[in-house]
Amino acid sequence: MEFLIVIAIVLIGSILLKRSGKGVHTISSEQAKSKFGNRDVQFIDVRTPMEYKGNKVKEFKNMPLDQLSKRGKELDPKKETVVLCQSGMRSARACKVLKKQGFTDLYNVRGGLNAWR
Repeated sequence: MEFLIVIAIVLIGSILLKRSGKGVHTISSEQAKSKFGNRDVQFIDVRTPMEYKGNKVKEFKNMPLDQLSKRGKELDPKKETVVLCQSGMRSARACKVLKKQGFTDLYNVRGGLNAWR
């Protein structure tokens, strides 16, 4: 009986944790590419301008992570937003920043440009 209670607590905890991340999705590079051409989707690359110049995906607008708090106003919070960086770490942080600014449909590209195919 105690075992069932422990299982129930773990399940409820995991459900609550998943809900706290609501609005932020992790997608592959292939899934991100499938969104190209959709006018209801905006694409941002949160790497530094130097990194962006060295290797960029033309559909992504450069908006460095350290400028995102100020420049987030340039984006539409009602649109899907796909966020890219080199490895997926900065883009995950960028998604948190944007979520705090009221964005509700955020996509972090898993593995960033390192996994881009």
